[in-house]
Amino acid sequence: MSDKQLTSDVVIVGAGPTGLLLAGDLATAGLRVTVLEKRGAESNLTRAFAVHARTLEQLDARGLADDLIATGTALGSLRLFGQLQVELGRLPTRFPFVLITPQSNTERLLQERALKAGATILRGSEVVALRQDGQGVSLDVRADGATTTHRATYAVGADGVRSAVRDLLGIPFPGESVISSVLLADVRLEREPDEVLTVAANDAGFAFMVPFGDGWYRVIAWDRARQLPDSAPASLAEIVDVTRTVFGEDYGLHDPRWMSRFHSDERQVPNYRSGRVFLAGDAAHCHSPAGGQGMNTGLQDAANLGWKLAAAVQGWAPDALLDTYQTERHPVGKAVLRSSGALVRLALAGSAPARALRSALTSVAGHLGPVTEHGTRMVSGIGIAYPAPKDSHHLVGRRIPDLRLAVDVPGGPSRLHEALRGGKAVLISNDELSVAEPWADRLVTAAPADPHGKLRDTVLLVRPDGYAAWAAVDPSRGELRSALTQWLGTQ
Repeated sequence: MSDKQLTSDVVIVGAGPTGLLLAGDLATAGLRVTVLEKRGAESNLTRAFAVHARTLEQLDARGLADDLIATGTALGSLRLFGQLQVELGRLPTRFPFVLITPQSNTERLLQERALKAGATILRGSEVVALRQDGQGVSLDVRADGATTTHRATYAVGADGVRSAVRDLLGIPFPGESVISSVLLADVRLEREPDEVLTVAANDAGFAFMVPFGDGWYRVIAWDRARQLPDSAPASLAEIVDVTRTVFGEDYGLHDPRWMSRFHSDERQVPNYRSGRVFLAGDAAHCHSPAGGQGMNTGLQDAANLGWKLAAAVQGWAPDALLDTYQTERHPVGKAVLRSSGALVRLALAGSAPARALRSALTSVAGHLGPVTEHGTRMVSGIGIAYPAPKDSHHLVGRRIPDLRLAVDVPGGPSRLHEALRGGKAVLISNDELSVAEPWADRLVTAAPADPHGKLRDTVLLVRPDGYAAWAAVDPSRGELRSALTQWLGTQ
């Protein structure tokens, strides 16, 4: 054991998308942040590839959305199981689509941002012990044959399904396996499918295919009759056989650069917080890949937690604010488990009655606009809202869209997402806001671009993660001052 002790405000374990977005947010807020990653090198062989609308909004609020969109393919509509047409173009967002791009592109942009903001990323660093007390957390880290202690005010485990942080804390991860022996491969095709995203299921199994950039396609396939352990090698012949059986042709799959076999569980920890340690992303919840919600849910965890940790470290937030990470994000994780589980069970339908039900549901759902619209809003993330106090304004707890703002200085923000890029809250009002001046170091003030629009008489306080903290119609200066004190601390 080395006597050396390294000190940070926050130590994040895991340099995946969740940990990297969180690191960038905390470093942008001026915190000393260290990211510990067990893997010695970055990998471009990753499972996630779908970036939903709400995640793109969060990335836009960090100045990254346009760069990420340039790396992939935007799908404004999807056809599932040959019958269900899902239209994303009507989503009330600047990003009415799902972006298909390898997870490695998301990680690259998030890592560049985190490093530019001043975060430290240490690869090849394995956490082997963890202790916490009333003042902070100590993590023993093994790297290059030596063990060093890292000390931080708070720690976050964003280290995936096999989370070392979760295990060291002794936190249970209850759940069950939902699907096994799923084949995953990146291949080239001789013939491109008619649809950009191709998905189908029949008595034999299911298959999914989507372009992955540079001529590569990601294929996910499952053979009902061939259930093998994860350790069993995957072969191109097996993948070709399943896709041909399910799709009716194999599109000339060839030249695989990566093949694997995996299983998927549905699990969630009972509490996302243990003292000064938090769990986020797959370390806190995991589920089937159906719906492409895994990485997106983890990124939303990070967006929710980051500003709260920053406020706590900077000394102006009560400890109770950190507890809202559990009350806001745990129900979302639970809902994602339910929705993704329902989707994968629909795809896995084995008995004749179950397959008939799948066919009927996918056929009928396409004619039930409100049903499919609600589901699309929830999967895309823009329909998710957080609990609000009784009798509060109807906007409180809801995601605030990318409102147009009046530009009061040259080069000033013209949209809400631009105003959020500094990691501060945003106060929007047509009224004079000198009452907010004491909070200028943690708040951006703006007026709506249309003074006669929906917000003409409303004062709106938007949290750094883009959700409404407080709103009121024609509040008094005292009411506004009280709200700012509640959410941004005393001066």
